[in-house]
Amino acid sequence: MINNTFPIRFVRLFGLLDGISLLVLLLIAMPLKYWANIPLAVTVFGSVHGFIFSIYAIAIVVAQLFIRWKFYWSILATVVAFVPFGNFVLDRYLKRREEDFLAKPIPILWVVYSIIFFTFIDLFTQLPVMSTYAKSLGATVTVAGFIVGIYSLSNTGGNILAGILTDKLGAFKVLIAGLIGTSALLICYNFVQSPTALIVLRFVHGFIGGLIVPAAFTFVANQGKKNKEGSQNAVTGAFVGIAAIIGPAFSGIVAARTSVPTVFISVAIFGFLLAIITLFSLRSRKLDMQKQNKQSLPVQWNKQLVASFIGAFLLMCSQGALAYLLPLRVAEFGYDSRFSGTLLSVFGLVVVFIFVMRTKQLFDKLAPQYSLMIGLSLLAISQLLLGLVDYVPFYYGVMAIYGVGFAFLFPSINVLLVRGTTIENRGKAYGLFYAFFSLGTVAGSSGLALLGLELEGLFVAISGLLLCGVLLILVLRLVATGQLSSSNS
Repeated sequence: MINNTFPIRFVRLFGLLDGISLLVLLLIAMPLKYWANIPLAVTVFGSVHGFIFSIYAIAIVVAQLFIRWKFYWSILATVVAFVPFGNFVLDRYLKRREEDFLAKPIPILWVVYSIIFFTFIDLFTQLPVMSTYAKSLGATVTVAGFIVGIYSLSNTGGNILAGILTDKLGAFKVLIAGLIGTSALLICYNFVQSPTALIVLRFVHGFIGGLIVPAAFTFVANQGKKNKEGSQNAVTGAFVGIAAIIGPAFSGIVAARTSVPTVFISVAIFGFLLAIITLFSLRSRKLDMQKQNKQSLPVQWNKQLVASFIGAFLLMCSQGALAYLLPLRVAEFGYDSRFSGTLLSVFGLVVVFIFVMRTKQLFDKLAPQYSLMIGLSLLAISQLLLGLVDYVPFYYGVMAIYGVGFAFLFPSINVLLVRGTTIENRGKAYGLFYAFFSLGTVAGSSGLALLGLELEGLFVAISGLLLCGVLLILVLRLVATGQLSSSNS
């Protein structure tokens, strides 16, 4: 559990540092600039003050989350930062009333859900802008597809490593390393100047980012109730859907008005904040998770696990195709990244609507193999329509179909994994699961780029692959129930 006084002392410490740095800027740096003709003083002290203020702002958010004080305290704490000596006056008041501002516990699962949201907001903010951003740095269409896919290729290694470490060490250390590392790498996009540098950064970003999701999903799965896996994974999927709504639209709008690196810096700030919250809220659960998983076992392959991995691969193959093809497709008709971002948000809206309504109970009743086949079929139909229809406003309806397919598919593949594993090997299984996620994105972006087809042909190709997946899952289902063998005999 977080120390009860940490949030308020965090605010007080950086409030005082912010107040001191503001006075140094006003009383020393600015006179040096205007009276001694030393403008460098304002540049240096201004940067230091800006950095301290950023940490102070994070401290205020942490206090709002943990203390849950009235919102006007957060507003007041922000306002005094712009008033000379204001921080010192507020600090005296907070010090006298420190016992009134003790931290309250945050539900553990909600912290983990927020981590899942961060991971997918990191992914979805990339979708509408990465291929066009790569082209703006001088990459060809083929190289742009490779740049989109290299993230997921290296993500595979991070996923597998995370699964192993989660079973051995528990999720806590893996989550902290992933959050801090990913956030730091997002800042680095501001310094990229060439396609080669972008490829290197994407590779490292993908590997470190791959540490987060297997650990987070393993934690959530181990807290679940039997026969409620479908609706629980619908809740998890709702956070993925919310990221799918916010990420592409936010990315498209901010990139169009500022730059792509600004998008990633915004996500990085959220990641650093979440790392601080995770550090203190999940710390006490570290030993519990280690005790749960002290006997790490190898993954036992079965038909449920195989079907889960196939579904994961094909889902992200479809997502990778969208990341690569949709921005280029709408650009053919004269639309910019904002429109492709809006289209990608449509399917997220549909997903969240299905997951938060009572319809989520359907995923506890419907056999996961059937839900998986329905989802793959709808994804295939939507991809086919994107390639064949030239009337762009119709794409809103197409992306709604895609959202329904995602809603059927996502809970089913997680339910199949949970039912095909135990606590002792679930971390490794989720590591492999998200490795198939990552490989699917590579196949859907870089793999398609190697085919050398026109955009319409690439959409048809991915649709055909998804339909082949439907047939494969059907065969596995028939074999599992014995219907296929009995009919052959």
